Amino acid sequence: MQVIAQHGDVLIFLACAFGFFMAWGVGANDVANAMGTSVGSRAITIKQAIIIAVVFEFLGAWLAGGEVTDTIRKGIIDPELLQDDPQLLVYGMLAALLAAGTWLLLASLKGWPVSTTHSIVGAIVGFAVAGLGASTVDWGVVGTIAASWIVSPLLAGTVGFVLFKSVHLLIFEDRDPLAAAKRYVPFYMFMVGFIVSMVTMTKGLKHVGLHISFVQSLGLSVLVGLVITGIGIMLERRVKYVHSHEDQFGYANVERVFGVLMLFTACAMAFAHGSNDVANAVGPLAAVISVVQNGGEIGGAALVPWWVLVLGGAGIVVGLVTYGHKVIATVGTRITELTPSRGFAATLAAATTVVLASGTGLPISTTQTLVGAVLGVGLARGMTALNLRVIGTIAVSWLITLPAGAGLSILFFFMLKGMFGA
Repeated sequence: MQVIAQHGDVLIFLACAFGFFMAWGVGANDVANAMGTSVGSRAITIKQAIIIAVVFEFLGAWLAGGEVTDTIRKGIIDPELLQDDPQLLVYGMLAALLAAGTWLLLASLKGWPVSTTHSIVGAIVGFAVAGLGASTVDWGVVGTIAASWIVSPLLAGTVGFVLFKSVHLLIFEDRDPLAAAKRYVPFYMFMVGFIVSMVTMTKGLKHVGLHISFVQSLGLSVLVGLVITGIGIMLERRVKYVHSHEDQFGYANVERVFGVLMLFTACAMAFAHGSNDVANAVGPLAAVISVVQNGGEIGGAALVPWWVLVLGGAGIVVGLVTYGHKVIATVGTRITELTPSRGFAATLAAATTVVLASGTGLPISTTQTLVGAVLGVGLARGMTALNLRVIGTIAVSWLITLPAGAGLSILFFFMLKGMFGA
């Protein structure tokens, strides 16, 4: 208690700095998973991807980031066991932020697309076991999160497989693929608007003071879906179609139609990513602020301050603008060859999975979700469409992330404990 009373302002300053650093890492490394498919399919340029991500990552973090933040903030460690030593929780959360941010910096410099969720969860569990004892960890919550790392890529892969098969069946196998694309693509546009807005309105807006009933959310989401569809149809009409003797069925023109659709799925994925992964940066930050502002009382405040989500969103944006373009280019082209129609199926599948997880408060790995979705789309075309060597490298980097985050967190925890006192 005395440490918190004496050094409260310094601890909050460090939490904000480390939280911003962690959010920078999320933007520099993990946003590639949100935008990689759009760039890799050549539906949008890297510059356009950065502009879309800047806007929608920030909106996702601010409007729909509260549910997952709560899980990271107080779900992994049992706060009741730390009532007598609240400063240890503060040290641990600071150490977790600094450890995860450091690992993401190293991974970004190497060009490894690692999981920010793995990084922060591993860091929190690492300091808790080494510094506080295994009994302080809620292993049930950790088990649920770990299970989601398996379930989420499988779910995203299945959705991606089904979506791509539906596109292939309804459009590419039609006698007139271009006419079929114009007929069915508006329905896909509606899905993008409806799914993202429905989950955001039912789960994500509570912490900004908006309480909307399920029926109201349903009506508003249908309206948003129709607006998105209308905008998409207007943009689709502006697409210039090219007639070529080499492309008798007009497949290239179909991909141009899906290129318009990819603009919307890119926005949806950026929003979904911001809503889920901002928690990795601001969850521990919110825990520190809560403990310090309540004079050492753990669990005294339940609401995440709005400016904390803004800080996390700003950090993600800065990381994306300064370093994200390198990883975007890597992820977008190396796993499998993407076209706008394939990229659409993968991106919408991943966005749906991530937004649903965000709405239920489950912190999943965007990296694993998107890779799972891309694998699902690739499998719909056969194993030869996948670059198994790159997939293997990504899998190895995931395995390294957990012990790296835990090890760095333990080191920083004891350093902070030595500096401020036990």
